[in-house]
Amino acid sequence: MTTCKWFAVCPMRRYYEQGKLDQKWIENYCKGDNQNCQRYQMEENGEPHPDYMLPDGSLDESLKKNI
Repeated sequence: MTTCKWFAVCPMRRYYEQGKLDQKWIENYCKGDNQNCQRYQMEENGEPHPDYMLPDGSLDESLKKNI
């Protein structure tokens, strides 16, 4: 597995660095199975998605106010 090509600009990285996102998201998606990441798939297809959408496609409303 390799680090996702979008990781440098992904809000998941920023949320993690700010302590707002659990490390499991980074390990399991960003530096793990990034092909299974809903954010990755939408980015690849040019589909818009909110910054507070987690890699599994769920929305974390607690992150919404931190945008």
